[in-house]
Amino acid sequence: MNLLFMCVANSARSQLAEGLAKHLFREAAQIESAGSRPSKVNPLAVKVLSEIGIDISNHHSKSVDDLPKNFTAKIDYVITLCAEEVCPLIISQAKRLHWPFADPAGKGETDAERLQAFREARDGIHQKLKIFKESLNLTH
Repeated sequence: MNLLFMCVANSARSQLAEGLAKHLFREAAQIESAGSRPSKVNPLAVKVLSEIGIDISNHHSKSVDDLPKNFTAKIDYVITLCAEEVCPLIISQAKRLHWPFADPAGKGETDAERLQAFREARDGIHQKLKIFKESLNLTH
């Protein structure tokens, strides 16, 4: 199974989802993330995943065009994570799911508030992924 997570910058939400999904699904799925306007992976995304033992420090922000063609030709699910902005589109026969999460990069005035926004996004996406995995009968 091929899963693609998308948001605009591929810097926070879709990176969180990619890291969490790779951890949850392991060999049961090929997992990628991309954005319509890639930038760079937000260091807070790296930090909040490292807090739960997931390392995405080698991830980089990318567009769909940067993904392997053998992956994009066989995407089963495209999951968009945008809330307040226009989500990227991809021409595909894949099933589409939309999980709206506010961009944690735009939240909070202090470092502690920004970190908390990323933790909330991480935990919310993690919960959605667990429910999604159960719905696919992939319990291992």
